[in-house]
Amino acid sequence: MTTTVSNPNKDLWEKGDFTRVAETMRNAGEALVSQLGVRPGTQVLDLGCGDGTTAVPAARLGADVVGVDIASNLVAAGNARAAAEELENLRFEEGDASHLDNLADDSFDLVVTVFGAMFAPRPYDVAKEMVRVTRPGGRIVMGNWIPGDPTLVAQILRIASSYSPPPPEGFVSPMTWGVEDEVVRRFAAAGIAAESVSCERREFRFESEGPSAEFLGLFRAYYGPTMNAYAAAEAAGRGDELDRELADLFASQNEGGPDRTSIGATFLLVTATK
Repeated sequence: MTTTVSNPNKDLWEKGDFTRVAETMRNAGEALVSQLGVRPGTQVLDLGCGDGTTAVPAARLGADVVGVDIASNLVAAGNARAAAEELENLRFEEGDASHLDNLADDSFDLVVTVFGAMFAPRPYDVAKEMVRVTRPGGRIVMGNWIPGDPTLVAQILRIASSYSPPPPEGFVSPMTWGVEDEVVRRFAAAGIAAESVSCERREFRFESEGPSAEFLGLFRAYYGPTMNAYAAAEAAGRGDELDRELADLFASQNEGGPDRTSIGATFLLVTATK
C-alpha cells in the first residue's frame, strides 16, 4: 500500500486557479523581461513560473525557456499557453525549487523567479539550487515581495496572516526574501560573494478591467493564501471583517478610477551573478 504525503506548498498553489490573478500581471511581466537582456538562444529557467507571466515573454524574445512550478495545474496551463502561441522553445514541467532534481549543474544563462521561489520552503536550499543550475557568469534574478511594505501584496499577505492559524514550528516566512541582508546571506551560503548581489526596489503593477471590488474577488476566489485566510476567518465568524479590511485596502490603493483597477506593488529586484 502506497501512502501519499501531502505537500503543503503544492496544495497551496494548486488551490483555486492562480491563472486568473496572473492575467492581471501580464503587462508588468513583459516589461520586466524586456529589461533582462534576453536574446535568441539565451538559456532561461523560470522558477515558480505559474502559467508563464515571465516565461512566455522570454520565449517570444527567442530564449530557450524551461518553466518549473510545483503546481501541476499551473504547469498544464503554461504548456497550453506555449502550444497556443506555437512556442516550441518553451516547456513547463513540475518541480520543487528546494531540490531541482531534473536539472543539471551549470545549465542556464539566466534563472528568473518573480514571486515564485520566494514561497518555497527551505530558502537556503532554494538559493543553493538556483546557484547550482546557473552557468558561471550567469545571473539569477528574483522578484520578491517586501515585508512591512505599505503597497498591495505585502498588505494582503499581512492581513491574511492575521486571520490565519499560526504557522507550524520552523516555518520561515517567504517575506524574508524581501530583506536585503537576508538575501545576501543566503546567496553567500551558496557561494556567491556579497559584491555580486544587488538589490533595488521596483514597482509591479496589476491591471484589470472592472472596479477594485471585482479585483478583490479574484484574490478571494483564486489566490491560495487569501482563500485560506477567508476559510479561517469564516470559521471564526470573522469573514465579513476580513472582507471589509481587504476591500478598504484595494479601494484605497486603486489608481484606475471607479470602473478600472490599476494598483502598484513595490518589490525587491535581486540580481546575483555567479
